[in-house]
Amino acid sequence: MKDFVDGTAFNNEQGNRARKLFAAVVLAALDDAIADDKKYGNGPEQIARWARSRDGREVLSCAGIDPNERVVEGLMDFVGKGIRTSVALSREESERRHAAQQAEAA
Repeated sequence: MKDFVDGTAFNNEQGNRARKLFAAVVLAALDDAIADDKKYGNGPEQIARWARSRDGREVLSCAGIDPNERVVEGLMDFVGKGIRTSVALSREESERRHAAQQAEAA
């Protein structure tokens, strides 16, 4: 019984690691699309093409993201804003956006 529990826990951890790896691939694809948007002006179209492709759908699914049209539109909006993923996920950016929302509400 103990071996079964250990094996299940190990498989769960492996699955979590794999999901994180594929999530990093999605973030890298977003960064590439943002760079394309700044350089060529076609970033949202590039990420949409990737997300709708077979490989893109597979990567999104493995990352735990349902590859539907709503997700594609969200990715396109994110790329359109032009904020790199490392900046968007940082605490400083989160605090800045929160302060801006509070200022708008007041």
